[in-house]
Amino acid sequence: MATSTEVLQTKTTDLLIGALLRVPAQAIQRRLIKELNAAGFDELRLPHMAVLQFPGPDGARPGTIAERAGMSKQAINQLLSSLENYGYIVRSDGEGSARVVHATERGHAAFWKMVDILRDIEEEWRAELGPERFAQLKALLFAVWDSPLVR
Repeated sequence: MATSTEVLQTKTTDLLIGALLRVPAQAIQRRLIKELNAAGFDELRLPHMAVLQFPGPDGARPGTIAERAGMSKQAINQLLSSLENYGYIVRSDGEGSARVVHATERGHAAFWKMVDILRDIEEEWRAELGPERFAQLKALLFAVWDSPLVR
């Protein structure tokens, strides 16, 4: 069995796309939580990212949020209850019997803090990769985003 050091020394061509996308995404999520906590949103934890991830829960039904996150409705409802108890969201009746999630003032403040953190991360990545390579990375990721590959 390979050690973690051996795995890190693997050639880029040997790494599968799942790891190449997952590891940076997880690093971003950990940083978001760390900086949100430091900014006073100290109740937020990594599991909450399933709800808070783009495009956010505001105006969505719990079932839609569960689908986006690839989670069961029961699991999402536990996270929604947690966020509701902390004052980030409220749930109200929508059309028919469907419930709709709405961000509170605190929820909106956390969202905008996340945007600021993500802009900082982009600036750091741009500095590390160089402006041209960073622009290429974003363009390639958007091409994948906008393709049938992610459906």
